[in-house]
Formats: sequence, structure tokens, C-alpha cells
Amino acid sequence: MTQCILVVDNTPLNVKLLKNILTVKGYEVTTATSGQESLDKIRSGSIDLVLLDVMMPSMNSYEVCRAIRKHPRSALLPVVMVTALDAKQVRVNSLSAGPTTFSQNQ
Repeated sequence: MTQCILVVDNTPLNVKLLKNILTVKGYEVTTATSGQESLDKIRSGSIDLVLLDVMMPSMNSYEVCRAIRKHPRSALLPVVMVTALDAKQVRVNSLSAGPTTFSQNQ
């Protein structure tokens, strides 16, 4: 069974890049461009991993992560926060939101 990765980012180029890389590696990839859209997809489908951009409009990634952790069906879903921001500040903010880990783009 192919694992499904949800890529959440409001920047189309980032989404396309991650989707292309992951698809070539054999993963099924679905995408979302907002926090609410990502939550809808997580709750309606079978997502195995979430790559969540820190910089999101409207509902930010920390709120999304907290919502993922609150819902019983997704409470243990692996979430990786992806960012180009200062890693120290993201770590501080992320700890309270509950991601599995985060990745800093250089």
C-alpha cells in the first residue's frame, strides 16, 4: 500500500517541488493551500504524514497542528513543520503546538 503525504503550503512553487520529489520516490501526494483545507483532507482521507509550512495565512501552522492533535483520529499523525524561518524561534513556538519534528529550508 502506498503511503500518502499531505503537503500544506500556500506557495505554489513549493507545493509543486515537494509533490514532484515525493511522487518520484513512490509516495501518493495530496496538497492543501490553507490550514482549514488541510484539516478537511486529514479528516476525510487516509493521510500518513503531513508536511506543514510554518508561514500560512489565516489559520497558522501552529493552530493547524493543535487541531490535528485534538482530533482522536489524527492525534498521533506525524507532522513535520517546514520553514525557512529562524530555527530557534520555530522550535520555541512549535513545542507547544505538538509537531513530530520540523525541517528548516536553507
